[in-house]
Amino acid sequence: MKTIQQLLFIGLAVTFSIAVSAQNAKPRVSPPQSTTGKIRKATITINYSSPSVKGRAIWGTLVPYDKVWRAGANEATTFETDKDIKIEGKPLPAGKYSFFLIPRDNASWTAIFNKEPKQWGAFKYDESKDQLRVDVKAAVLRDTVQALNYQITRKGFSLNWEKTSVPISVK
Repeated sequence: MKTIQQLLFIGLAVTFSIAVSAQNAKPRVSPPQSTTGKIRKATITINYSSPSVKGRAIWGTLVPYDKVWRAGANEATTFETDKDIKIEGKPLPAGKYSFFLIPRDNASWTAIFNKEPKQWGAFKYDESKDQLRVDVKAAVLRDTVQALNYQITRKGFSLNWEKTSVPISVK
């Protein structure tokens, strides 16, 4: 009987220690964010992780030019639409996509909607699974945006970070 009580006590102690350690998990440095909005009749949802500038050089350094970037931190950013839409005038069927960008210095950026929505970063990005690629023009912002964010408006959406905004039209 004493052995059973000792085993029960050990089991309870392990259970409580696991629960306590789970509560002490540190928050992510780049916290998950989500934004949802309507563009015409389509509901758009963008899920991303939001890194901060923290005094770092972003474009061309932290985020290299001319390479596929996950358009956020951690997991690849996802873009979901419940209706067929047009991105920069080109069709994108309803569905959930991973969203990538190829930043460029003094040239148009490439926005990519990839059919594989569950990816960690861009490490296993496969161009053959692209649903759509469009060229977009980045704009310089007057004020610094410390934490990367996405905004959805009636004309489209934009990624905003540091002194750069990447607007993408949606119809």
